[in-house]
Amino acid sequence: MKVQPHTLGLLAAAVLAVAVPAWLSNEFYLKIIFTAGLYYLAACGLNVLVGWSGQKSLGHAGLFAAGAYTVALLTTKGGWNPWLALAASGVVAGLFGVLIALPSLRVKGPSLAMVTIGFGIVVEKIVTEWQDVFGGQQGIYGVVPPSVGGHMLGTREWAWLVLAFAFAAHLLLRTLLKGKYGRAFQAVQAAEVAAESVGINVYRMKVLAFVISAVTCGLAGALLAQQNQYINSDFITFNLSIFLLLIVLFGGPSWYGPVLGAIVLTLLDAFLARWPHLQHFTYGALLLFALYAMPQGLAGALSKGARRLWPRLSAAAPLPALQGGEWQPKFVSVRDAAGVMLRAVGLYKAYGGVVPTNDVSFEVRPGHVHALIGPNGAGKTTLLNILSGVIPADRGRIEFCGADITQSRASAVCALGIGRTFQNLKLFPHMSVLDNVLAGLHPHLRVGFWASLLGLPAALREEAEARCEAVRLLDFVGLLARAGDEAGSLPYGLQRRLELARALATHPRLLLLDEPAAGLNPQETQDLTALIGRIRDKGMTVLLIEHHMDLVMAVSDHVLVLDYGARIAEGAPAEVQANSRVIAAYLGVDDEEDAGPAAATPGLRAQPA
Repeated sequence: MKVQPHTLGLLAAAVLAVAVPAWLSNEFYLKIIFTAGLYYLAACGLNVLVGWSGQKSLGHAGLFAAGAYTVALLTTKGGWNPWLALAASGVVAGLFGVLIALPSLRVKGPSLAMVTIGFGIVVEKIVTEWQDVFGGQQGIYGVVPPSVGGHMLGTREWAWLVLAFAFAAHLLLRTLLKGKYGRAFQAVQAAEVAAESVGINVYRMKVLAFVISAVTCGLAGALLAQQNQYINSDFITFNLSIFLLLIVLFGGPSWYGPVLGAIVLTLLDAFLARWPHLQHFTYGALLLFALYAMPQGLAGALSKGARRLWPRLSAAAPLPALQGGEWQPKFVSVRDAAGVMLRAVGLYKAYGGVVPTNDVSFEVRPGHVHALIGPNGAGKTTLLNILSGVIPADRGRIEFCGADITQSRASAVCALGIGRTFQNLKLFPHMSVLDNVLAGLHPHLRVGFWASLLGLPAALREEAEARCEAVRLLDFVGLLARAGDEAGSLPYGLQRRLELARALATHPRLLLLDEPAAGLNPQETQDLTALIGRIRDKGMTVLLIEHHMDLVMAVSDHVLVLDYGARIAEGAPAEVQANSRVIAAYLGVDDEEDAGPAAATPGLRAQPA
């Protein structure tokens, strides 16, 4: 059996983690090892929040304090067993993470950073001023450390203990991030709207990332308090939040980034301790360097260099063999001219004086291909956004398969069976082609968080089955040969096809296609027309926005025409093609008598709106 490079590296690191503290006798060096392990433990969870889900936090010193003061209070005033108190510190920090995340993650970018800064400052002020509970500047003495068999831990044992926590955190988070949760976090960072459209609850994922970062940070704070047997507000200043963020950014958003960041910056911090006035300047310079010169951090730079020297390192994992025949959708609709899959009644949306959707009503028949056409600015994409939950309608009602989805968010709409593509591509560009399709399978992967975190057999089995299905789907759309490529590196036409494949991966009952042929050359458009025909033949219901009339006429059973946000015509393709109001809307002819001859010309078929 072939041994993976990560396994070899982990075994080597484990041997060093045991041997180096055993060999060292210098207390200062052992303290540096303990500190590096502690910083890694705090930063590895923060890496999930910042590096994987793309949320910025400058208040994690407050969560560090939550863990530290929890273990201090439980052991000094509550008489708890130190090991139980240590476990409780992670739980309490996680609860604080939820309390911060629920309101904070309603905002984004700089606003989120400001909210987290505020939290850190508030915590620092509370523990400083509330002397009866937290001891103020004097702090809490006599924090009870854990012991093994009644033996108090020395500096060497503390180094081993914190390294054991660091290894456990690394293995658990790596297992979690290799599966559906890792893809979901990356999708949230890349394109939140697209993530919602494939069934990923963006808000829930952000909260989960915040809680993971809070738990690891709280455990690090608790270990520091127990090792020192003392904690006060000097340990939890704003500088700590900056330092933890710097570890993540300097190390890079990868599994190994926080490891490298913690080691390098701990050594640098120890070296600069003799020149305190240089510390802040150096950290600021490193932060700027990491943001602008090394966007993928130290780990990314080293990985890039290693791949140049050893190209085998960049080889993608082997794909599972094609099996089970051609890809098939889970939900097949029988063509029913009298049935109703989706009913929209009186949909209205206004942006000030602009009304892109004005009292639109229509029905979608099961197993049919419906086309939504109209001139530019007619409100087609807005209508599709309302149907898919991306934006809410101001009024009106949407029923899908008997359920009212008018106020449902996009992820819930996807889970019910509506998948979509976008007019402007919204791929996850830094994820592989295969991972983009696997992200589309997210709502159909049922294994929960704990099974994914622990790598239980059910999670591994489900991930393997998902990869097999993704391979079949890529083969169906003709992208299997590019499975390991970054999505953003594909030619534009293949990116369009990949977005369609990702939408199909959600196994929609109704597939919404927003100008899938936009930007394609004639040959690519012809290939896309054939692919949509194959999708239709598999029994999938489609609602299509398109300006290429040849494509619309080739695949559509029913056409709805919008102009200035209102429905002006509806019917079979041939009927709509001859409708005078449609011709007037496309060609700008107001007089019906003048519009009549235009209907006989082939211009409407190819006329882009």
